[in-house]
Amino acid sequence: MEFLARGAEIVRDNLPLLLSGIGITIALSVLGYAAALVLGTVLAVCRVSPIPPLRWVATLYVEIFRNIPLLSLLVLLAFGMPDAGLLLPLFWTGVLGLALSSAAFVCENIRSGINTVPVGHAEAARSIGLGFTGVLRFVVLPQAFRTMVQPLVNVFIGTTIGSSLCAAIAVAELTYVTQQLNTQYAEAVIMFVIAAAVYVVLALLVALAGGRIEKAVSSTSRRTRRPSVAAGAQA
Repeated sequence: MEFLARGAEIVRDNLPLLLSGIGITIALSVLGYAAALVLGTVLAVCRVSPIPPLRWVATLYVEIFRNIPLLSLLVLLAFGMPDAGLLLPLFWTGVLGLALSSAAFVCENIRSGINTVPVGHAEAARSIGLGFTGVLRFVVLPQAFRTMVQPLVNVFIGTTIGSSLCAAIAVAELTYVTQQLNTQYAEAVIMFVIAAAVYVVLALLVALAGGRIEKAVSSTSRRTRRPSVAAGAQA
């Protein structure tokens, strides 16, 4: 009871600071993931492209950024970019690091989803005159998305958890705030239990939203298949 009472007291006395840290964590996660989704989609298209140089560049990107620890990447960006004459606020450096790292995983998830679409569907689309871009846009990606929802949600959760590493470059997100409060109160267990609880709640909310999106996509898929099944039966 004393542990809970002490934790509640610290939270009450520092609620605005903690809420600010949570807000920055959410902003890092959303912006980093949004950028990763765009970049990862482009990379996935390059990886399935009929143009060999595009496939090679995308494959090289994935192999590099999927195997660089996010903490190392953030430190390299934070200290390397100023040396190269590129000045970026620490918050946006964190967003960039999250985007570059997560894009490699987004790319592989989208590529795996594309590979689940039957080859015959793409061939049928090409037979009616659609080019590579049209086949992807109108035939392959809409079908692949049904299998990509949960893997992409997992990447979002990973991005949210990975945002805690931005504390290493002094971005004032939740973990950084927790470290500062621990320095003030010398209550490491209490402070990091609070931070862990917030990350768990954020991850569960993302997973819940992902589950609803997946259910909605599945329901839409079933509705669109019913007319074709009925038409086949009448024929």
